[in-house]
Amino acid sequence: TRSLTITSVEQPTIEKAQGDKVTLPCTFVLSEEDEGPLDIEWVLIPADNQKKEQIIIMYAVDRIYNHYYAAMTGRMQFTNPDPRSGDGSLDILNLKSADTGTYQCKVKKAPGVQSQKIQLTVLVKPARTKCSIEGSQEIGKDVTLKCTSQEGSPLLSYDWRRVSGRQELPATSMLNKNTGELLLKNASQDYSGTYSCVASNRVGTDECSVELNVTPPINTAGIIAGAIIGTLLGLAVLAFLVICCCKKHREKKYEKEVHHDIREDVPPPKSRSSTARSYIGSNRSSLGSMSPSNMEGYTKTPYSQVPSEDFERPPGQNTAFAPSKVAAPNLSRMGAVPVMIPAQSKDGSIV
Repeated sequence: TRSLTITSVEQPTIEKAQGDKVTLPCTFVLSEEDEGPLDIEWVLIPADNQKKEQIIIMYAVDRIYNHYYAAMTGRMQFTNPDPRSGDGSLDILNLKSADTGTYQCKVKKAPGVQSQKIQLTVLVKPARTKCSIEGSQEIGKDVTLKCTSQEGSPLLSYDWRRVSGRQELPATSMLNKNTGELLLKNASQDYSGTYSCVASNRVGTDECSVELNVTPPINTAGIIAGAIIGTLLGLAVLAFLVICCCKKHREKKYEKEVHHDIREDVPPPKSRSSTARSYIGSNRSSLGSMSPSNMEGYTKTPYSQVPSEDFERPPGQNTAFAPSKVAAPNLSRMGAVPVMIPAQSKDGSIV
């Protein structure tokens, strides 16, 4: 028997945006012949036929059971709190892309049984759309404006428009709505301005903009010439510094050599011993020139003391020597002139 009837309009497919709310309709009418308990089930039919159906929510024996499907816990409910009124529609809140699938409403009241399927597609709105410029922004060059959305369900469509100056796009522009590229051939300064791109799909839109500034070509010859001149000047300054350093180094070397030569020409100082010996030698030579007649006074003076090497010391620092007894030689036998050697007395004077 077909006493139970589902009256909701069949909607094979419903498209909604992510984050939105959707109502899956399922209304029905009972007849007097339906005497059994009312049973309403919503199930999710997997895309893989090998998998079993998943119960989402159920009304049975005057109670609602909604703990079967954890992925939708807290996000689904019956549209009417009392499905016995003939409304078994299902509300799903805060839709996610994973909610996409085929849903089936089953209404049972013995002996009547009816069901209805609905395909739900959750689409993602375009988001994080970015605009960019590719190519040289010079007069006569080809410039490409690019537009890409980081998020968004297909099919995405892109459209460019000019928002400053002339509203229409340049005559040489070529737009690809599928890729979001706008090619501007043989750009001129009139192409300069602000351009906006709108990305859209069946559930929403997103927008971005970019500033185009077409300028004359850069004078590359002048830049190269300036770089060469700057390099040559730098080398000249470096060479000047090297020459100055070498010259200063040679001057210092010359000064050291001259100073060393001057020190070598200075005679070394005489030692005390050599001074004493020269003094004694000079006295000997002077005495040797004397005649025997002049030697009388000198023969009487004993030469018992010989000057030491320290005879030049100050009187307070000289050491007193004990007179030594030396026999005077017989000068007449030797046939030589006696020579008196000066000695040092106790008070430091030369005798």
